[in-house]
Amino acid sequence: MVLTTTTTAALLCLAACASTSLAAAESPAQNSTYYNPILPGFHPDPSCIFVPERDNTFFCASSSFNAFPGIPIHASKDLQSWKLIGHVLNRREQLPRLAETNSGIWAPTLRFHDENFWLVTTLVDDDRPQADFSRWDNIIFKGKDPFDQGSWSNAVHFNFTGYDTEPFWDVDGKVYITGAHAWQVAPAIQQAEVDLDTGKVTEWQTIWNGTGGMAPEGPHLFRKDGFYYLLAAEGGTGLDHRVTMSRSKNINGPFESNPANPVLTNADTTNYFQTIGHADLFQDGNGNWWGVALSTRSGPEYINYPMGRETVMTPVSWPADEWPVFSPVKGKMSGWPMPPRASSQDLGGVGPFISENDQIDFAPGTSLPPHFTHWRFPPSPSTFTVSPPATPHTLRILPSNLNLTALNGNYAGPTGQSFVGRRQQDTLFTYRINLDFSPSALEEEAGVSALLTQNHHLDMGIVMLPASASTTSFLGSKQVTTTTTATDPSALIPQVRFRGISYVAVPAPIIAPLPAGWANQTLTLEIRASNVSHYAFSIWPAAARSEAQTVIVASNAPVSWGFTGVLLGVYCTSNGHNGTTPAYVSKWRYTGDEQFRD
Repeated sequence: MVLTTTTTAALLCLAACASTSLAAAESPAQNSTYYNPILPGFHPDPSCIFVPERDNTFFCASSSFNAFPGIPIHASKDLQSWKLIGHVLNRREQLPRLAETNSGIWAPTLRFHDENFWLVTTLVDDDRPQADFSRWDNIIFKGKDPFDQGSWSNAVHFNFTGYDTEPFWDVDGKVYITGAHAWQVAPAIQQAEVDLDTGKVTEWQTIWNGTGGMAPEGPHLFRKDGFYYLLAAEGGTGLDHRVTMSRSKNINGPFESNPANPVLTNADTTNYFQTIGHADLFQDGNGNWWGVALSTRSGPEYINYPMGRETVMTPVSWPADEWPVFSPVKGKMSGWPMPPRASSQDLGGVGPFISENDQIDFAPGTSLPPHFTHWRFPPSPSTFTVSPPATPHTLRILPSNLNLTALNGNYAGPTGQSFVGRRQQDTLFTYRINLDFSPSALEEEAGVSALLTQNHHLDMGIVMLPASASTTSFLGSKQVTTTTTATDPSALIPQVRFRGISYVAVPAPIIAPLPAGWANQTLTLEIRASNVSHYAFSIWPAAARSEAQTVIVASNAPVSWGFTGVLLGVYCTSNGHNGTTPAYVSKWRYTGDEQFRD
């Protein structure tokens, strides 16, 4: 389906968002008004802490699934300006199995204790039976300084048939791991003592079975006013997702459910923010409590949400001896007074602030930007070369034998895929690159992709195919003539191809001969969110914008699915054939145009 105008609803939202952005810009430094999501785009399962010992800084970790570098850490001093300061999983040797598992990293918990940062998480392999311990590879990372990626240790493994694990230090000096047990008639929250340096655990004990909702998971323990409070998620990860809580005078239980459960959810509402769950709690420097959780901006229709599960924040009131009360999550929030916004400008770390756009020219002497993301490990260190001597200000990409779909299921094998991207972080955006690519062998291909997972992506690229493979031709400017195909339909010619894969219906592939006048020219490829529900895929000679062709305007529903969020990026592949032609990418641009919050 091709759309030529923005829907009325999107236009109304556009106006509302513009006024929201203006209000944010004019807010005084101490204003308690802020806007969700605080970490837009693919940032699910947030775990956040406040560390006075590290210059009064807030740190948040989030799930990364198969993305690498993995487990991003964002930092802030004002709870409003969040900066990517590094990744816990930043070296292949830390966790080699990421190359071969099909689900990747689930639900990290970040904590600070005795001058060390601890990150406990689970590497999940869905191809194995539920009861197989190796399906649930639970791991511990330890680091002295999250601003120094190299300080994070290799993984320490511990035995637990489950996921969503977290560490807890009790007042008597004992250390516990709490997690969601995945294999029994009644799924439960379980707990064991642990040596975090070795991974040795005692026997696991069930401490709570939840309130009866589906899949109690995401546990976090807090000690306050003589009680142990256990926070959990229930209801699955869809529209019924919710946060529940229980408490006990004893860390081993029994735990009493909060009569007001669920303590946080947007289930059965018309709110734009849905699927709220998997929460964490932390205090700021004034002792005020805040909650963070994951959410999708889908509305109850739950159809178009390509940014997937994002991080939202809400103020929490927690009087002594009482249960905490969470404020409902929405786009515009009022909370406790916050530190001055300008204070976060002093942060270190390698990455950009969350709201920054991309204007990247791959200058000599630079490397891939820290927020650039692969799908698992790249094939080799030489796959991506910034500013090679013969072609400065480009990113050279060597082709992988595997394309973005690769092997059956969400698995690529150890050889990897030549893809690198960045998160979609805005409802409306423009992503654009220049491409120099001269394929000569069958199925050599390079292009741009809106990639959710290997099972869900929409791609547009230049590919070498027989002339007979064409399904259409360009209909644009009279100065543009298409490559002749009638004389030899078996001849290989460069063609523009759009195709996708998803569990949701995708448009039929479009294959069109590259216009003859475009041969041997630098081409511009663009993905633009034309409204809240559709992407426009376009192409033109970089020196002739007047010849731009929109190949298709496609629904983003095929990449609105599951646990992750869209990565916008570039790929180069031989599609399982013998091609070796590299692609050269330049003028990488990402511009966030509007953020819909209602």
